[in-house]
Amino acid sequence: MRGRDLINAFLPDEVILEIFRHLDSKASRDACSLVCKRWLSLERLSRTTLRIGASGSPDLFVKLLARRFVNVKSIHIDERLSISLPVQLGRRRGPRGGDHLTLSTLKLHYMTEISGSEEGQVESYCLSDAGLTALAEGFSKLEKLSMIWCSNITSLGLMSLAQKCTYLKSLDLQGCYVGDQGLAAVGKCCNQLEDLNLRFCEGLTDTGLVELALGCGKSLKSIGVAACVKITNESLEAVGSHCKSLETLSLDSEFVHNKGVLAVAQGCPLLKVLKLQCINVTDEALIAVGTGCLSLELLALDSFQQFTDRGLRAIGNGCKKLKNLTLSDCYFLSDKGLEAIATGCKELTHLEVNGCHNIGTMGLESIGRCCQHLTELALLYCQRIGNYALLEVGRGCKLLQALHLVDCSSIGDDAICSIARGCQNLKKLHIRRCYEIGNKGIIAVGEHCKSLTELSLRFCDRVGNEALIAIGQGCSLQHLNVSGCHQIGDAGIIAIARGCPQLNHLDVSVLQNLGDMAMLEIGEGCPLLKDIVLSHCRQITDVGLAHLVRNCTMLESCHMVYCQGITATGVATVVSSCPNIKKVVVEKWKVSPRTKRRAGSVISYLCVDL
Repeated sequence: MRGRDLINAFLPDEVILEIFRHLDSKASRDACSLVCKRWLSLERLSRTTLRIGASGSPDLFVKLLARRFVNVKSIHIDERLSISLPVQLGRRRGPRGGDHLTLSTLKLHYMTEISGSEEGQVESYCLSDAGLTALAEGFSKLEKLSMIWCSNITSLGLMSLAQKCTYLKSLDLQGCYVGDQGLAAVGKCCNQLEDLNLRFCEGLTDTGLVELALGCGKSLKSIGVAACVKITNESLEAVGSHCKSLETLSLDSEFVHNKGVLAVAQGCPLLKVLKLQCINVTDEALIAVGTGCLSLELLALDSFQQFTDRGLRAIGNGCKKLKNLTLSDCYFLSDKGLEAIATGCKELTHLEVNGCHNIGTMGLESIGRCCQHLTELALLYCQRIGNYALLEVGRGCKLLQALHLVDCSSIGDDAICSIARGCQNLKKLHIRRCYEIGNKGIIAVGEHCKSLTELSLRFCDRVGNEALIAIGQGCSLQHLNVSGCHQIGDAGIIAIARGCPQLNHLDVSVLQNLGDMAMLEIGEGCPLLKDIVLSHCRQITDVGLAHLVRNCTMLESCHMVYCQGITATGVATVVSSCPNIKKVVVEKWKVSPRTKRRAGSVISYLCVDL
């Protein structure tokens, strides 16, 4: 049977198409499309999603994509992604002698970062109304369109899109300077629209959003509005009147007051997600939410200057289904408000308290006693929360999987020991600048939390080698960040290398006692490593770097700024030894001309002037 193509001989198109739909990466799809002409054609038919950047010739570019991928239903366009077209547009003779514009070797090179040098600069252009019109004509079955910061798009292009893509269900216009006429056309023509993002659409006024609500309000389920200075209470009143199926509202505005939020709370009883950053909203609006939005599951309140425990108490009394709560910079909230949430919202699974300086230990103790389903807790800049809070969380929240602590100066080893003993399902532990936490607490984590995969201990001065030795013996980490933990040296990192073979991300920046021996062990023990940060590690040299990359062939990113022992030779070793390398951050003077020539075609961001 050698030499026979059994797959193409026996499998019909439908089966191969179904196989292609189950491929989980673009690289796998691209590889299959290169097998033969039949697979190329079928693979194009199986594509339902395109992610592109702005093109220098939008009309032609979009027409080419539409011709090749006829079943696309989702398109993501991000103007921050620049696109290079390295081949010239040419003409070829068709089978009947006609000329056809082609891009026979079209190459899309996505560059997430651009080097500061003038070499290799790629001329990029903005998607225009003409390009959007071509897109609408070519992809009439489109259901989801995201246009991020496409600043040249106006109402004219949006009107064309609305008229031709009537099946549209999701539209993201973040950063697009569209006007009221375009949004009104969407409301009139796209009667199946469910999701709409209008963040940073500075050209909109109440007129456009009101017209949209009148046109497709019955189908709308999600609306996001931010930095739209001309959107006021009038728009939200229209939403409350016409968008009865609304489930998600994200609102960031200085020009919306209680009246607008009240209208939504009273008119949208199915609301499940509410994110508010409105400094002029008071307790009155939150009381209405607690009374009218009984299905609320996620509430995020940011920068509320006039919001007190009275509003939060109403949420606790009414929103019994609340699962996710974020309180950020709400200065007038206290323990009493959080106690009301704890006693009323017993299904709470995620809690973040950020910069709420009047919330202390007692509020968190009530969460530990009442919210047994809590799986993620984040405490950021909470100086008044002490050990007893986490002692109660450790006793009551057995399902906790993620804990984030930032600048919590009153939390120490006793709290971490309690979490370790009581929350043995912990998978993520992120701690930054908590100076009372040392070896004792982290050793307890290593002894009890066998499922831990992510550990971040940034600038924790009291954490040393003993802690990492316990972690290496008890946990199989995939992600480790010990940046700025000055007591950690070779012994601790060696223990991690020997105990955590699944490690794929390592940040050891600013470790003054770390040397080449640790790099040798990491290279031998962690072959799956993809990202490493070595910046400001003065004792690591070219020798250690060579040992590291010898076996870590999957390395994609290496940061090594201000490493005195690393020279141009070490940089060249990384580039030549790691076939998957995508990003190297190093002083420009350490990159030799030969390394530039060798790496220029595969690294989008090679060096930084420092």
